[in-house]
Amino acid sequence: MGLSTSTKTFAERLEESKNDKFAQAAVAKAQDAQWIKREGAREELGNWEEWRLHGEAIRKHAIEHLPHYLTEFSDQVAARGGHVFFAKTAKEAQEYVRDVIVQKKATHVVKSKSMVTTEVDIDPMLVALGNVEVLETDLAEFILQVADWDEPSHIVFPALHKNRDQIREIFAKKLGYTGDNDPVNLARCARDTMRKLFLKSEVGITGCNFAIANTGQINLSTNEGNADLTISIPKTQIVLMGMERIVPSIQEAEVLDNLLARSAVGQKLTTYVTFAGKKAADESDGPEDFHVVIVDNGRSNALGTDFQPVLQCIRCGACLNVCPVYRQIGGHAYGSIYPGPIGSILSPVLGGYEKYGDLPYASSLCGACTTTCPVKIPIHNLLIEHRKVMEDDLKMHHDGAFMNFEMNTIGSGTSHKWMFSMAQQMAHTGLSTLPKEEVSVSNMFERGAVKAAPAIAKGWTDVRSLPVAPKSKDQFRKWYKNHKKESGK
Repeated sequence: MGLSTSTKTFAERLEESKNDKFAQAAVAKAQDAQWIKREGAREELGNWEEWRLHGEAIRKHAIEHLPHYLTEFSDQVAARGGHVFFAKTAKEAQEYVRDVIVQKKATHVVKSKSMVTTEVDIDPMLVALGNVEVLETDLAEFILQVADWDEPSHIVFPALHKNRDQIREIFAKKLGYTGDNDPVNLARCARDTMRKLFLKSEVGITGCNFAIANTGQINLSTNEGNADLTISIPKTQIVLMGMERIVPSIQEAEVLDNLLARSAVGQKLTTYVTFAGKKAADESDGPEDFHVVIVDNGRSNALGTDFQPVLQCIRCGACLNVCPVYRQIGGHAYGSIYPGPIGSILSPVLGGYEKYGDLPYASSLCGACTTTCPVKIPIHNLLIEHRKVMEDDLKMHHDGAFMNFEMNTIGSGTSHKWMFSMAQQMAHTGLSTLPKEEVSVSNMFERGAVKAAPAIAKGWTDVRSLPVAPKSKDQFRKWYKNHKKESGK
């Protein structure tokens, strides 16, 4: 899978997403539910904006001093008896993980809590070894694996696009499940399958929410506990982390864990907040062989550029949960394991504009993502920056000629009172060819005088509603002018 989740074009993915009514309903329900939980959990702190400022300062400081803290972290891991490998590319990360597994002669591998492993294609590499059984142990990721490695649709809720009936059918077909669609029973089926492999596993692979520079530990925040089992049972642990996921000390990690839990799932803290590393001499469990793979894979492209703030991201998914575009098209339309507003910034940085150049345009630029971000990433401004790069790059066929003409024309029209007034007068007349009622774009061209949308407008008319403009005498400006006269003000 890697960073890309689809070989289809953005237009093809959009068409599929528009027809997936269940996914749209699931996203809408999740967004509404998360709004209540998220805002309630944040409100409990009493000074959320101060926490955001603190979180932003921590992340900015860490990114600005990235070489120092990565070096400190690496030294501390080594001092504890662990190993650190810096992987410039996905291939280098794959090769290191493969070499460790081959060296250990491992045949059973369990994985938990890592989008980076998906980004660098660890699963296909393990499967290709032939003699290795690999199991995703986060429940949602487990569901996707059993469903023939289905693609994720959300950063925090990757199986959001599947309902309990679909999951029951998958479990029945692939696991021999014979029970009902009760989530409790489905979870028991998954747990029974996982626990058997946990007890046989020789290698555990995880990601990390934050790496603690001054102790050489990793910090994981989970609600299921499977990551803790992945750390404590196998004798060998491999951690894959994006190079930006570093904090100076446990104090900063505690702040970010609070911001993460409240923003991602609306909790004060997740059920399990774990700090781990190589097994110490006085510990009864934990890995005896501890490896950390620090992954670049394009992240350094953002350093020193306007896009550096994207590296502040703590992967809470809050921006997805407020985005009106994500609400309509879901996660699969983005074609990246990082969907939504943050993915629309990060994916072009990691994978380039040729493949992900459509994503910065998949935004209304309403700014809700920026407002909700717990570490104050200026998300909608970075989307605009991506558009500027593409508009100025003739190789991307976004030279901006038509847009410049369009905006200059609108600017001229709205800057002259008589032209603006004439446009208002003509608005109702121009739309009089359509039915004399509020219509949706799904039927406006079928029922009106216009039978087909011009190609240049089709993308707009496919997804928006169009109310009939008010008559000239009913327009707000005229009403307000008459109202002032009548009130004598």
